[in-house]
Amino acid sequence: MKLKTRHIYIAALLGVVAILLLTFQSDDANSNIVIKVQKGTFEGVVYASGQLQASSSVSINAPKELSAPGVRLDEIKITSLVEEGTAVDSGGFVATLDHAAVEELRKEAKEELEKALSTLQDAKVDTGINLSNLRDELLNIKVTLEEKELIVEQSKYEAPSEQRKVKLDVERTKRDLKQKIRNYDLKVQQEKHKIFRASDEYRREQEKLNNINKLFDALNIKAPAPGIVIYSFDRMGGKIKTGSSISRYSPQIAELPDLSTMISKTFINEVDVSKIKAGQKVKVGVDAFPDKKFDGQVIAVANIGQVIPGGNSKVFEVSIQINKYDADLKPGMTTSNVITTNMSDDVLFVPLEAIYTDEENVFVYHLSNNSIRRKQVEVGDENENFVIVKGGLSIDDQVLLNQPEDGQTMPIEYLSKEQ
Repeated sequence: MKLKTRHIYIAALLGVVAILLLTFQSDDANSNIVIKVQKGTFEGVVYASGQLQASSSVSINAPKELSAPGVRLDEIKITSLVEEGTAVDSGGFVATLDHAAVEELRKEAKEELEKALSTLQDAKVDTGINLSNLRDELLNIKVTLEEKELIVEQSKYEAPSEQRKVKLDVERTKRDLKQKIRNYDLKVQQEKHKIFRASDEYRREQEKLNNINKLFDALNIKAPAPGIVIYSFDRMGGKIKTGSSISRYSPQIAELPDLSTMISKTFINEVDVSKIKAGQKVKVGVDAFPDKKFDGQVIAVANIGQVIPGGNSKVFEVSIQINKYDADLKPGMTTSNVITTNMSDDVLFVPLEAIYTDEENVFVYHLSNNSIRRKQVEVGDENENFVIVKGGLSIDDQVLLNQPEDGQTMPIEYLSKEQ
């Protein structure tokens, strides 16, 4: 992504013009612009625009109670904000969230709590009545059993058949008593579970109301540390502002950046990213202060590319750290970065305008003894204005910056034939 700012472009252009003025020759017949092959130190660079951000920051988030159990509020609106760039102390006011939405939630929670309390109280009353009736039944059958046992005692003077009859009646009553005792025990367990469920539901509703009350009390957002407020971006990519919504899934409202160390975040296209490595030196310009230049270095290069919205080619995120603190630098400022990818000594190079290509060859128009030839060349790294020539030319050879009228029909002198 070879992006350049206006001042870099003008400086580079003036450099080329200066070289041309010193070295070019004019052929009156053909109006060809000629330049000599240069030898010296070549600086490979990649240009990229970026945006400043702090290397570290403290986040200002929505209250944690927004994610508390029972708080059924997927998102909440911001009703007021301090102006971006405001310096705040720890505990200073930053934003207010929608009290009305939480108040409505609190009203519903109170109603649910009252229902849960009523259900619990009904369960306790029903349990008392049901178990009391069962205990009365047990008491009655115990009394009945005692009466029938007395009848058995008194029937010893009766006929055997009569004795047998009253004994069977006692056995049936005993079985009924055992069955009712079992039923009573099961009913006790059932009633306990019913009260437990009602109590648990009441506890959950009480906890939910408590969490909503805590959320209500936390809707005035305070700064967790001193710093300058910089607002985050919402899910649509726009800056957080009054009326924006935040959620438990995207709770960040703003950040308090540490301005002592700034980073320019930029994106390099897939063609140039192979040239970029951590540790490379960078000259960083800031659009807001054209007269200032900062030394920096590449500190990170992404391993995975991404597609810019609206584009087709992939780009890779590159982080550039600015080496010196400057109070004028603020997050969000646009930067122009000149990354030095390599320095080569004693190499031949020519202006990019001298290099031509077709489907298979890279070549130049070489001027020798007033004769123009189309020569194949081998090129290496390039920067914004020049390209290294690795083969096919020698120092002080002369090449054309413009294509001759009959240039496309000239035969090519291949490197292989020269070798």
